Amino acid sequence: MITIKQINYAIAVSETLHFKNAADRCFISASTLSNAISEMENSLGFKVFERDNKKVILTELGKEFIHKAKLIKLEYDDIENLNAIKKPPLSSNISLGIIPTISPYFLPIILPGLKKNFPNLRLTISESQSAELISKVKSGIIDIAILALPYDLEGMNAYKFWEEDFYYIHHKSRFSSEKKRIRAKDLDTKELMLLKDGHCLKDHALAACNISKNSNNYQMAASNLNTLIELVAGDLGTTLVPEMAINQLLKTKKNLQKVLLNEPSPHRELAIIARPTYPLIENINLLRNFFEEELKKTYN
Repeated sequence: MITIKQINYAIAVSETLHFKNAADRCFISASTLSNAISEMENSLGFKVFERDNKKVILTELGKEFIHKAKLIKLEYDDIENLNAIKKPPLSSNISLGIIPTISPYFLPIILPGLKKNFPNLRLTISESQSAELISKVKSGIIDIAILALPYDLEGMNAYKFWEEDFYYIHHKSRFSSEKKRIRAKDLDTKELMLLKDGHCLKDHALAACNISKNSNNYQMAASNLNTLIELVAGDLGTTLVPEMAINQLLKTKKNLQKVLLNEPSPHRELAIIARPTYPLIENINLLRNFFEEELKKTYN
């Protein structure tokens, strides 16, 4: 008979295709993981994974098994959450994923109040890009995620709590400091530097400026906003930054100027993402309201 622990291990291997990485995710040794997978495969009577020293591949039966295993894990997690439903709101474990273009600017605002108002909440936070977070929410690896919309949520539910616009960031030598707003048509897009593919912030910035994703009229220059700002500070180009990130990114950059992108708002929306079957909706609504109130204190 296979166990839920073996199912969790198998899912981890299927998502990493690497026994060492899967073992690290599960906080066990690679040998323990390998033995557990071998025992599971013996119980099943077929191989879930082809593996050698260089690679791990799912077998055809393995693909079907992993699909069903993820469904079983979701049901198992929902059963475990039944006990949490009986507890006072926000007094149990919640695993939260968040994208890197939100987390450094959002977490310092909400964490102090979260700890003060909900002392019994045990929050586990991880950071990944949007596609990986959607996958983790769908498979039950994490409970909820915070993403920027619009984005393809693949059937997940979205609970919006904030809207914001982009600011055009440039070296002060480029424009008059009196300029407070700028239209997308007035941008020199060949000087515009954005994040690399995989970051939804890049797509949102392009959409706000009505620039095609297939256009060559912009540069993909960095994998994080801090690097983009350093490039702009060196007068190597310009960029677009969401309002939430402005103060932290520009606080020591006296040679940079921010100008509101004067295009239809909002340029992006922040939302909590959850599975349609997630049972602790009251927790999500409380978090959504709390996030909104804390952000209003800072930005309104």
